[in-house]
Amino acid sequence: MAGLLVLNFCIIHLAPGDPAIALGGEHGDAAYYAFLRSRFGLDRPLPEQLLTYVSNVLHGDLGTSFVHGRSVTRVIAERVPATLLLVGTALVLSSVAGVALGILAAGFRRRSVGVTLNVAALLGYATPSFWLGQIALLALAVGTGLFPVQGMTDARHPQTGLAHLADVLHHLVLPAVVLAINELALTMRLVRTGLLEALGADYVRAARAKGLPEALVVRHALRNVMLPVLTVIGSRAGMFLSGAVLVEVVFAWPGLGRLLLSSLLSRDYPVLLGMFLIMSVGVVLANLITDLTYARLDPRIRYQ
Repeated sequence: MAGLLVLNFCIIHLAPGDPAIALGGEHGDAAYYAFLRSRFGLDRPLPEQLLTYVSNVLHGDLGTSFVHGRSVTRVIAERVPATLLLVGTALVLSSVAGVALGILAAGFRRRSVGVTLNVAALLGYATPSFWLGQIALLALAVGTGLFPVQGMTDARHPQTGLAHLADVLHHLVLPAVVLAINELALTMRLVRTGLLEALGADYVRAARAKGLPEALVVRHALRNVMLPVLTVIGSRAGMFLSGAVLVEVVFAWPGLGRLLLSSLLSRDYPVLLGMFLIMSVGVVLANLITDLTYARLDPRIRYQ
């Protein structure tokens, strides 16, 4: 994380674009640009800016947003709940449905159901989220009117209580499904491939020879299959954040994705650095949780 902090700082500050011009407009005068650079400390040498930023982060200060004029922590905290709701729902949906469909595809591998699921998984994994989101928006939201077009709530008819919760869930359906499709397809194929290999192992044949029901045999084999699947789910948890950027833009979801895009366009360095730091922490924690979960699935694994 320390290495990523320094690397992100250098890449963002060396990238093309000037925050002073982004804030002051392309037709401002040189004196105003110089004032903005001095106001935000952009006129100081880059190593000095880096040391100041690292020192502030170590004291829990992520800086002040150039655009919003408020603490970066507050700006990001306002968007975190919406993104966590979207990403968390997509992660649960892709994991649960992917495992269930993988078991189904392995059980009916030589039938039309298994072939159809396999082909659908290939198409789902190969389809970009932003394209799928636009198709879903046009076909299911604009075309049929079954789902809201954009946003997290209906701004025309504000709701409270359970009605507000139902409104949020209604707006959540399409973005969460679109974001989950790629990971769902990958999880399904991993479970299917792992089960097909595990069901031919000696311990599975021994379980069947003892007369165990097929459901218990599959459950027995699934514990071994879930180790590599869990590794992929945990390692790709951070990918949901990058995918959420595109999905949030398509569906106008008020989360970190839209904040990241607007901060990139306005060269809001403190917000960008704060978001990259949070994403780094999220990836590290996801991998840590994955490692700790191994011991629950496989009793042969022990941590000292």
